[in-house]
Amino acid sequence: MHTLRIRMRPLLWGMILLPGLADAQSSQFITSTRTPATAVVAASTTTTTQNARLLPLFGERSKTAEQIGQEIKFLNDCDQNFTSRDEASQFFAARGWEYVAESQLDTATYRFNLAWLLNDKNADAYWGLGVVCYQQSKLSDAIRMLKKGLAVADTNAMLMTDLATVQIKQYQTTRDTTELNESESLLQKATTLQPTNATALMKLSLVHFVRADYGPAWTYFHRARILDLSTLDLNYLNELMAKLPDPQGIFK
Repeated sequence: MHTLRIRMRPLLWGMILLPGLADAQSSQFITSTRTPATAVVAASTTTTTQNARLLPLFGERSKTAEQIGQEIKFLNDCDQNFTSRDEASQFFAARGWEYVAESQLDTATYRFNLAWLLNDKNADAYWGLGVVCYQQSKLSDAIRMLKKGLAVADTNAMLMTDLATVQIKQYQTTRDTTELNESESLLQKATTLQPTNATALMKLSLVHFVRADYGPAWTYFHRARILDLSTLDLNYLNELMAKLPDPQGIFK
């Protein structure tokens, strides 16, 4: 099965592996010549603080006085090391993607949390946390984080495609048609915003396959193929051919 440099390539029908959404984020990496941000982060002195660092958005829970003090120090340090908190947030998000690519998920979580702390409108912070949750097999949390990202970047076709892909995966477990319907709506919007989004078209093919609607599944499959051959997955192609021969007769 092909993989999209760690974003998501066409899904294998039986497994739907989604090998890490994050590699494609390398094109969004932000470099900085400033002092490495990790140098200005105060070390935690309590187990509670350490655990919160490893939870999306610091666990979304009430903070201790110690945590608040550390956050204030961190923000002040960033104010001295970056021209703006937005720049600092982008820097930490970029580091988070790098750690995801290295499979250091705990460290990645902390970096994305710091990016969020600096700017809660940074979609990459939520996107990255969604990736981490996905790789930890926490699909509900992954969907929740990705939806938060989409709430602040509602025209991001790539993010829509990633969210829809995780929802398709979740549907295979829950059989909740709401997930499948939402994923289709997202993918339709993604292809409207970005007509050349071959990955989204291939995911639309999969949505119809899951519904046993094989004619439209082939239609979307060929639309994706024409745009980008690398989106083709031979395993999925074989599954689709087994259900319905290619109406165009290209694959036999």
